[in-house]
Amino acid sequence: MFTIDELATVPLFSELEDKALEYLAGEVEDVRLLPGEYVAHEGDARALAIVIDGKTELTKQVNGVEQVIGVRFPGELGGEIPMTLGTPLPAGMRAVGPARVLKMTAEVYHTLAAMAPEIAAAVGAAALERIEMLSNAAAHPVEPALFVIGPRLDPQVHRCDSFLRRNEIPYRRLDPDESAAIAVGGDAPGGRYPLVVLRDGTRLTAPTMRAVATVAGLTVAPSRPHYDVVIVGGGPAGLTAAVNGASEGLRTALIETFAPGGQAGTSTRIENYTGFPYGVSGDELASRTLRQAKRLGAEIVVTRRVEAIDPTAMTVRLDGDDVIATRAIILAMGVQWRQLDTVDRFVGSGVYYGAARSDAGLAQGNDVYLVGAGNSAGQAAIFFSNHARSVTLLARGDTLAESMSAYLVEQIATKANIRVQTRSEVVAVHGDDRLTAIDVADRRTGSTTRHHTGVLFVLIGAEAATDWLPADIARDEHGFVLTGPDAMKAGPWTGEREPLVLETSAPGVFAIGDIRSGSVKRVAASVGEGGVAIALVHRYLQ
Repeated sequence: MFTIDELATVPLFSELEDKALEYLAGEVEDVRLLPGEYVAHEGDARALAIVIDGKTELTKQVNGVEQVIGVRFPGELGGEIPMTLGTPLPAGMRAVGPARVLKMTAEVYHTLAAMAPEIAAAVGAAALERIEMLSNAAAHPVEPALFVIGPRLDPQVHRCDSFLRRNEIPYRRLDPDESAAIAVGGDAPGGRYPLVVLRDGTRLTAPTMRAVATVAGLTVAPSRPHYDVVIVGGGPAGLTAAVNGASEGLRTALIETFAPGGQAGTSTRIENYTGFPYGVSGDELASRTLRQAKRLGAEIVVTRRVEAIDPTAMTVRLDGDDVIATRAIILAMGVQWRQLDTVDRFVGSGVYYGAARSDAGLAQGNDVYLVGAGNSAGQAAIFFSNHARSVTLLARGDTLAESMSAYLVEQIATKANIRVQTRSEVVAVHGDDRLTAIDVADRRTGSTTRHHTGVLFVLIGAEAATDWLPADIARDEHGFVLTGPDAMKAGPWTGEREPLVLETSAPGVFAIGDIRSGSVKRVAASVGEGGVAIALVHRYLQ
């Protein structure tokens, strides 16, 4: 802890009386940091930090990339803006080398300011100086790592958009007829989109997502032949397992076919996730967890599909015949959207499965239709109502309350531009190259009505895709993976002990999240299982 004599040498406190210094000595934190450790993170509750020894830097996420926006030397403040304005921390603070920092909570600050009003005046003056620095940082976004040229509604351009956003790659999309697009890359050969142009002039025409990932610097191949744990799937459960595995010293690899976040990553708003009183979007939650997993040392491999696992040899085979060995396997591949055969010919060209915040541009100023009556559909309807001219929610049931949380039903009722049409379903779609209209059957009246629209989101639940798993791993009648006692009853369990609670019928192979039979289909539950799984992996390895 700090002594009164030490506090008196801090410029901000140099004029304080002994009574105020004594109060501070008993209340402030004495934080000693190693290089790279954080005093606080962007978005944390407000606090005032004063560098005592060493050097720290302020960091801020700009377009998904962490940037250093300032440095602090001994005697200098951090957190003066939120302390003055009553806001969360707009930037993080981390140590450049070994450092010692005094950290003061808002309650202590206000008590001190009452004892010595000159403290509030000094901190307020420092806040005014710093606001200009933050404004300049926000006004100069990160230069894009690459350009994506192509029509916004082209299905492959939309896919590339989603891939780059969800993998936090700074990029800029340009319409082909924009002058900037012509200057950057010119026309795409044969009108094949997207045209991806790197800053060094390299051009990729209609590339695969793996090619895009490679030039964007993402990891597309495992860096080592052997891991302690391999996680299949990068949804909330898988990402949480990666965070916990890496933090506890396990050599951890996560294999994801597209982008981290899973189905939850396309959720426009999660209102009931603990710790976010005003809700959090699925992509934001996934983004934060992804950064955390990487920072702790987990290896995140994208655009790769796990084609087979061998529970006896403890190996995982990826597409392309890469085989990696491991000591434990965690199945966290989640589920896939249930398909609606009626609309499939326009998927990517007006029809979309799932709905993410990045899809707001598709809805802007349009009449949007959504098929579904679950929470995902309700969240999407509320989000798109802020962008679309109108939103129509088509549900097969009699009421939304049968399958949707009450808070969402209540919010939908307050939105003037959301219309709910129950006992209805899409029976036909129309258009040439892209969707232009849908036919909706009203099961009450037996009538069918045509509605002109270019945007239809389908959110009608999900199903397991586990046919590729070996017979050693028992599943229920719907394809979901059995674990614990259920796995022992149904599967060819060969262990001398009973399976652990999240362990499958194959020893050392665990299943978590939505793919697990009997799981609670909620993000918070998946996150919890991700943490528990690593504890069980430790028990298994011991």
